[in-house]
Amino acid sequence: MKILIVEDEPVIRQELTLLLENALYEVTALEKFEDVAADVLREAPDLVLLDLNLPGESGFDICGRVRKTSDVPVVFLTSRTDAKDELAGMLRGGDDYITKPFYPPVLLARIAAVLKRAKKGAEGAPSLLQYKDARLDVARAMVSYGERRADLTKNEIKILHCLFLRQGEIVPRADMIEYLWDNQVYIDDNSLSVNMTRLRNKLTAIGLHDFIQTKRGMGYRI
Repeated sequence: MKILIVEDEPVIRQELTLLLENALYEVTALEKFEDVAADVLREAPDLVLLDLNLPGESGFDICGRVRKTSDVPVVFLTSRTDAKDELAGMLRGGDDYITKPFYPPVLLARIAAVLKRAKKGAEGAPSLLQYKDARLDVARAMVSYGERRADLTKNEIKILHCLFLRQGEIVPRADMIEYLWDNQVYIDDNSLSVNMTRLRNKLTAIGLHDFIQTKRGMGYRI
């Protein structure tokens, strides 16, 4: 398994490299940060370990750019301990958020957990799903209706994927939150609402009006 380290502090970068190599991962560590998102896509790692405070562009912005075309697992590793930053990281498509100083065994365990979830998701349900005339292409991060299509973020894909797998059922909000974030961090209930609103706007733009129904006090259904 290949891990890409994006960390601008040389001492921490070297410490992480040695730790991960000793755990038998293949490791690449960036030393230049002009266009990190492009570097991530070019390296095609199995996981990205991403700092937030980087020269030029923040880890949040980098993750957002990567998420436009890739579902590679992203683990934020940062000295920022504010809960708002943690929430922002998850909303930008991060898979986990770990604060410095980190305890090496815990870091390795959480990396392994993210990789396991990513592998399980890749081997699970089919990547092409259809409900009525709407088609969800998980592999291409896209939903289409007729000749129109919309590109989706990682969280938007997971929301639709969950609903497509349970067609006609009411999916409780708690189930949806667990499916999206796997209980790794505390998630404000409003985070799901934000993602749902953005997704509905994209669906409406391609002609899927009221595709996702809200059952007040219960959850969502297609």
